Amino acid sequence: MDELVDILNEDGSPTGRKEMKSVAHRNGLFHPTIHVWLYTRNGKLLIQKRGKHKKSYPLLWDVSVAGHIGAGEDIVRSALREIEEEIGLVLQPDALTKIGVFKSQKDHSDDFRDYEFHHSYIAELNVPFDSLRKQESEVDEIALIPLIRFAEDTWGMANPAKYVPHDPEYYKTMLRSIRDALERLDEQTGLA
Repeated sequence: MDELVDILNEDGSPTGRKEMKSVAHRNGLFHPTIHVWLYTRNGKLLIQKRGKHKKSYPLLWDVSVAGHIGAGEDIVRSALREIEEEIGLVLQPDALTKIGVFKSQKDHSDDFRDYEFHHSYIAELNVPFDSLRKQESEVDEIALIPLIRFAEDTWGMANPAKYVPHDPEYYKTMLRSIRDALERLDEQTGLA
């Protein structure tokens, strides 16, 4: 679905310009997106297999939830909207922990250049997996996998035919952040 997005400079600062997402992708214009990584208390990670009709990386496994931030849209509101749209989960803003903003520049073809700044969050998944509803038009499949397995597959991209090729350092940062969050949860519950 095409939508209006804010155009950013190469350093991620706003230009004040807005374009349709298709124009941003065709011309390699930087724009903001959200990534949300959902994890469980027992050390599992929710991943999604991208829909078969996606223009980039169809049928590869990726972040739990991702999407474009609409022009002028609040970033957290966008993240919450995408979570509800893609997997049917309603979260409150305080459930999200922002990890950072990560620059990504991918040239898929001459007329599809995906230049984004990923506003990346983690959040605890505290509902049963079978209560999630995937968005058929965007998501082919969702799965819960052990963090250790995901780390083995993505650190150094040991399994590049399975996952979207994000920078290995990005994957490491997200996994470290989730492990730190799990340690804090253990301390809070007296299990550490």
